[in-house]
Amino acid sequence: MAKTKPGKKDLDSYNIKGTNKVVRPGDCVLMRPADSDKPPYVARVEKIEADHRNNVKVRVRWYYRPEESIGGRRQFHGAKELFLSDHYDVQSAHTIEGKCTVHSFKNYTKLENVGAEDYFCRFEYKAATGGFTPDRVAVYCKCEMPYNPDDLMVQCEGCKDWFHPSCMGMTIEEAKKLDHFLCSDCSSDVDAKRSLNTFSVSPSVEAKVEPKRRKR
Repeated sequence: MAKTKPGKKDLDSYNIKGTNKVVRPGDCVLMRPADSDKPPYVARVEKIEADHRNNVKVRVRWYYRPEESIGGRRQFHGAKELFLSDHYDVQSAHTIEGKCTVHSFKNYTKLENVGAEDYFCRFEYKAATGGFTPDRVAVYCKCEMPYNPDDLMVQCEGCKDWFHPSCMGMTIEEAKKLDHFLCSDCSSDVDAKRSLNTFSVSPSVEAKVEPKRRKR
C-alpha cells in the first residue's frame, strides 16, 4: 500500500453524497466543473484518502474530451470519446457527481445501447505536448479516416473494407436498404472480369480459315 502523509489515512471506498453509489480506486467518475454550463469532467480514481478532520480527497487521472485537447475535435472523434491523459490531480470527493463507465473502443462498438454514462477511450494523451498513444490507427473508406462509431458504414463484399455512404454517393437511408454492396474499385474489377469471361462469337486470329468460295 502506498505511504500516506501523517494525519491521513487511505480509504477503500467513498459513498457519493445523496446517492447509494460507492466509489473505489480504479472507478471512473463524473466530477462537477467550476462552470455549470460545461459537461462534467471525467476522471479515473487512483486513490482515496481522508485527513484527521475526515475531509475526503481523491487523487484522479483526468480524461480529456477531444475539444479539450491541443488538436481539438476532429471528424473521426466519437461523441462519447475520451482520451486518458497523463494529468493527475487531487480533488475534494464532494465534487464527485456520479459514476460512469469508460469502455475500450472494441467493447464500446459492441454495445447494443449506449447510455448517458457510457464513454470510450482508444488513445492516451500527453497534456503538455498534445501527443497520442498510439500515434497511428487504421483508416477506412476513400476518405482514409479512422473509424467513428457514431457514423454508419457499409462493408464491401469484395475487399471487405468499410465505407461512409456519403463518400460513395449514397444517403444513409439508401445505405440501410442495401442487401449487397461493392465499392467502386471492386465493381470495376467485376466488370473487367465479366468482359474477360465473355464468349467470342468470332473465330480467333489463330483459328482463322480461308472462307470457302460460294458456287454460282
